[in-house]
Amino acid sequence: MELATTPPGCTSKKKTKTVTFLNNLLFQKSLMAKLRKGVAYRKIERPYTRKSKYRKKNLVRATPHNLIVKYEMGDLKRKFEYRIDVNSKEAVQIRHNALEAARKSSNRVLEKKTGKTGFKLKIRVYPHHILRENPTATGAGADRMSTGMKKSFGKPIGLAAQVRPGQTIFEVHVDKPHLETGKMAAKRIISKMPCKCQILVNKN
Repeated sequence: MELATTPPGCTSKKKTKTVTFLNNLLFQKSLMAKLRKGVAYRKIERPYTRKSKYRKKNLVRATPHNLIVKYEMGDLKRKFEYRIDVNSKEAVQIRHNALEAARKSSNRVLEKKTGKTGFKLKIRVYPHHILRENPTATGAGADRMSTGMKKSFGKPIGLAAQVRPGQTIFEVHVDKPHLETGKMAAKRIISKMPCKCQILVNKN
């Protein structure tokens, strides 16, 4: 980590304050945790889901916050003519941030083209599985800090939904005039998914 230098035209008091502030900022940036790539958690692993309000039954001590805001959007009471399913073609773990990104992207298209009551969007999977990370220190003196594979169980960092081949991830309900818009929304969902997907159009 490089230390900050003083900008030209500063007095001695201002210099020390500016340097201290910049050094603190650089130190905070170096400590900030980055989101790991989705490929690190794509493969299906042993489920780690034991959450309970009772301490003896609760094996997961700290549960990360679920980023998915809504699971059903649009007009929930009305019956639509067509249902468009987005199905997974492979066994995969989908993180909650990917599901939320897909929801936002498709919902924006549907609301813009069909209005707030011209569609129904539903997430068909739930991120029960808790992801863990065993962080390893990098940089000077890292060998003293890190323990390697000793005590490598890891700490909870996120949530994921475990999806099987052929399982429906999202479903979009629209009428015939908005069928193309529904397909466009389904393509938006696929672009956010970490797996190969297929779109199936069914008549209700």
